[in-house]
Amino acid sequence: MQKPLEIVPAKKADFVRSRTDKYFTKSREIVERFGDRTVTYGVFMRRRVVCAINPAIEALREYYPADATPLAITRNYEEGAFVPDQKAIFTYSGSYANLLELETLVLQRVGTACVSAFNAYKMAMNLPKTAFIDMHARHATGDDMSQLAAYGAAVGTRMAKLAGAVGFVGSSQDLTAPYYGQAAGFGTMPHNLIGYAGSTLRAAQMYVETHPQDNLTVLVDYFGREFSDALEVCRWWYKEHLPSLSKADRTLSLRLDTHGDRFAEGLTYENSVELVANWLHVLNEYEAVRNVMGEDAFDSDTLNVVKDRVRRVLFGTGVSLAAVIKLRQTLDQNGFNAAKIVASSGFNLFKCKMFGNARAPVDVIGTGSFIPDPYNDTFATADVFLFDGEFNVKLGREKLFQGLKP
Repeated sequence: MQKPLEIVPAKKADFVRSRTDKYFTKSREIVERFGDRTVTYGVFMRRRVVCAINPAIEALREYYPADATPLAITRNYEEGAFVPDQKAIFTYSGSYANLLELETLVLQRVGTACVSAFNAYKMAMNLPKTAFIDMHARHATGDDMSQLAAYGAAVGTRMAKLAGAVGFVGSSQDLTAPYYGQAAGFGTMPHNLIGYAGSTLRAAQMYVETHPQDNLTVLVDYFGREFSDALEVCRWWYKEHLPSLSKADRTLSLRLDTHGDRFAEGLTYENSVELVANWLHVLNEYEAVRNVMGEDAFDSDTLNVVKDRVRRVLFGTGVSLAAVIKLRQTLDQNGFNAAKIVASSGFNLFKCKMFGNARAPVDVIGTGSFIPDPYNDTFATADVFLFDGEFNVKLGREKLFQGLKP
């Protein structure tokens, strides 16, 4: 996380005071009047997460006064480890008066990163051969959230890589690119550039003329001619552009981002079912859904709630599994096997899992949907459970900290 510019102690205190919950400031004044104590806080979340707490620890170290009772921080989980729900992720001890106002700032830096790490890990593991690009920036509230979410996704990716997955390889913005080991963000064009150019092919050509050293990723859904426009771009790229280069080491990717209210070019629900059933080597829609959901999940969904969600992912409008299969088959049948497919639009944990179970032929996924949904998943909590070394905590929370008693 970026360090704040104001580093003078008095200004640090003002910075914290203006951002903390007011009752912490009033409580600090009470403690300063009646006597300070040494306390220990435990921080936990109400759901399972992946530990990504470095930003919170950095904030503690940054804003805790150097001349106060020494600050002690104890990790209960290493960065990247799975943390069960309602288990203290870390504890910290020090002057009660000086820690009170820091609670708000610490908790702000826990939930978003930890949930993003969990989701990014799961998404990467569901599609282990697929590269992911972090495109969450437009859904963040600003730099703080953007950096926390990207940091979390990077931690989740690091753990997924240890298990053999590709994971997140870059970001759509320069600010968070370093979390993924990149110097700059990835990206080529928005939809409106294609409208500006007048055709998908012309937008691709304009991009190449302006950025000749880049690999090219082209959106192919602007005019609703996903497969036709993809072929037109491929013919130009492979038959005209690449042969003109002295070093033909550039790659071409076609990005599907079809609007969720329509089918990709030429697809209907019925022929989408046929495409997916053939891809999975099953007989019909019923068996396709069962194959992708898994036997136990299929049988337990007696109200058909999840089955309907799966149908939408496999055969529905927007960037469905059927649309990705159709694009791959169209490219291969026309000799453009080298062209890669990028898919975006709604790739949350569930959609990634269904695509993974269906062995979707997708090379890259652009998504920001690892950020928490619903947002209350990010709400972390801190409790003081030791006062001068003596166990004392809010009634009902005793079990959370039992293993941490002195």
